[in-house]
Amino acid sequence: MLCGVLYAIRMFGITAGYHRYFSHRSFKTSRVFQFLLAVVGQASAQQDALWWAAKHREHHRYADTPQDVHSPLQNGFWFAHFGWIFSATKRQADYRLIKDFTKYPELVWLNRYKHLPPVLLGVVVWLVAGWSGLVVGFFMSTVLLFHSTFAINSLAHLIGKQSYVTGDDSRNNWFLALITFGEGWHNNHHYFQSSTRQGFHWWQIDFTYYVLKLISFFGIVWELRAPPEAVVQGVRRLPQNVIERVAQRLAASFEIESISEQIRQAWAHTPRFEDFAQCIRQSRPDTYAFLTDIHLPQLPTITSLKHQAQEMFAQTQHLDLIVIRAHQMIVEAILRHLFHDSRLPGNAIYVLGKMGEQAVPALINALNSEHVEVRRYAEIAWIYANAQVKGAEF
Repeated sequence: MLCGVLYAIRMFGITAGYHRYFSHRSFKTSRVFQFLLAVVGQASAQQDALWWAAKHREHHRYADTPQDVHSPLQNGFWFAHFGWIFSATKRQADYRLIKDFTKYPELVWLNRYKHLPPVLLGVVVWLVAGWSGLVVGFFMSTVLLFHSTFAINSLAHLIGKQSYVTGDDSRNNWFLALITFGEGWHNNHHYFQSSTRQGFHWWQIDFTYYVLKLISFFGIVWELRAPPEAVVQGVRRLPQNVIERVAQRLAASFEIESISEQIRQAWAHTPRFEDFAQCIRQSRPDTYAFLTDIHLPQLPTITSLKHQAQEMFAQTQHLDLIVIRAHQMIVEAILRHLFHDSRLPGNAIYVLGKMGEQAVPALINALNSEHVEVRRYAEIAWIYANAQVKGAEF
């Protein structure tokens, strides 16, 4: 009984306080209740509110990228679950991310005395319920709190359903939502972080929101944020950084090195590029046939990328934008592999972007350029154009 009560109260301190209030400011409250939320959350022995919120904001900034301190995609399950806490560098918090709360001296004081609330709670439990109460009521509930919270960092990025495109591996997991009072609707949360209600639909149980809604009737909290209908329906405009992340993941699903090597090998057996250039300058009628007769490997097309994206990601109205950006990334990556050059001239990207029905005119412009680099990159554009002609699509 004591174990369950301490688990529930402190879980609310983490979910409502540490997460939805200090990390995301999804509702407003008084300074007194703000302090109370911080103390209750800190009694869970999961550091203080300033540290917790700073690390969480950092997580959202870099979710499932190499900079994310607890991404199972980047560092494996166990490190994401709790291993990062034991890393001296990973557990360091950037308090510049939490300036909106470091102005409160009482929160800074709690930050200085991180272990005071859990130690005091442990002593009180021991005085009231003895050693059995301390072991079962306090320590067991604390361990359960640890692993339930940590599971959102690990399991909620591995197991569950992705209802929305977020640019990371966040997932909705009904079981985790039950044991963490609503935090398991993690994909919802990553899609719209400022919502107090993380269960977007009536059937997505969110105990934390229910309690906050209840106490809002008494004026303890107010201005609880709800997701707009466009968010719930998944039709809101995706931020550009999310489109970039999703496109990067899509592009990474293709073996760039293998494709580049196939091109390099095929390149060695093609006619001299000067012959093609001469063909164009003389305006010979067989120029197009010259282009299509060269046998080169097929590059990923827009259509193949779109099919891959539909298998990898949730449905989104921004799929075409993601696919086009991924296609550009693939072409740029192939250029770098072939030329060992990280610099891509703007005109060359323009040429690549115009491939398709305008392939030959674009190549003519590039071949006649006064810039050596543009002419050099036009060679891969030539290969690219031929591949698209062979595939009859772009």
